[in-house]
Amino acid sequence: MSKWFGKIGFAEPYESHGVVKDCIVERQYFGEVVRNNRRWQETSKVNDDLNINNQISIVADPYALNTFHSIKYVEFMGSLWKVSSVEVQFPRLILEVGGVYNGERPA
Repeated sequence: MSKWFGKIGFAEPYESHGVVKDCIVERQYFGEVVRNNRRWQETSKVNDDLNINNQISIVADPYALNTFHSIKYVEFMGSLWKVSSVEVQFPRLILEVGGVYNGERPA
């Protein structure tokens, strides 16, 4: 297992003029890469999509344990990747990473 350090993006809901929106909050964590795997997904587009099937295990602080359901992305190898699932194994969180994240970022 290799060591990992990076940002994790959490989506915190807030209300603005009667509309609920997500505010992205980034926090930094230490962890380990449990599984390091990549695959090309064939699509009808010109270029195929790159997906990674990595698992990153982090030591969770109280914030991460209370808001693990709102994790949107993780920073890995200089890029942002979608978190497709989170498994709670106290005191750790196992993050399953999927395709490239193109959503909102903190202001």
